[in-house]
Amino acid sequence: MLSMKSKNIPADIKSKSIKEIKEEIDKILAKLEKKDTDLGQYMDEYQRLIKLNSHVESLFKSKSKEISALVKKSKKNK
Repeated sequence: MLSMKSKNIPADIKSKSIKEIKEEIDKILAKLEKKDTDLGQYMDEYQRLIKLNSHVESLFKSKSKEISALVKKSKKNK
């Protein structure tokens, strides 16, 4: 899997919700599935997918850490 540092992710992607990212990914995939996409456009769309995926991955990691902290806190308080 390709890894991308958070600083390389454009602000327009960072400001999107997971739902918005999923919608954009679906649109890009639909475009890429068409046979008439030229190579330059294909590469641009592919790079965008990588950035979208990296951002979603970082959002999930962040949420996972939050959930783990809450679980630990909850167990500690019992």
